[in-house]
Amino acid sequence: MERPRFADHLEAIKFICKDFWSELFKKQIDNLKTNHRGTFVLQDNHFRWLTRISLDPAAVANNDATSESESGANMTSMLLYFPCGIIRGALNNLGISCAVSADMSNLPACSFVIRIKA
Repeated sequence: MERPRFADHLEAIKFICKDFWSELFKKQIDNLKTNHRGTFVLQDNHFRWLTRISLDPAAVANNDATSESESGANMTSMLLYFPCGIIRGALNNLGISCAVSADMSNLPACSFVIRIKA
């Protein structure tokens, strides 16, 4: 409330990376990338919520490596819906309409892709 409105999208994203992320996860985002055309990638190299994931016991008992990895990927993607929603909600409250998705190809690292809607 004490700050003036952000002049552009990049300033708002920087706020999310530094101040907002620090309040939520007690650390800043590790890396921010942009294509300067409305797409931003926020990289967290040690996302706390993904450090202790356990797999579905049914998939492990099945001894099928494919179903085990699929089960782990599905569980992980469900865990990332909430932080994606937090980012989207924060940006919407700042007046920026966007879509947020997550990439978890290198656990426990996680990337959040923000696409600004025109």
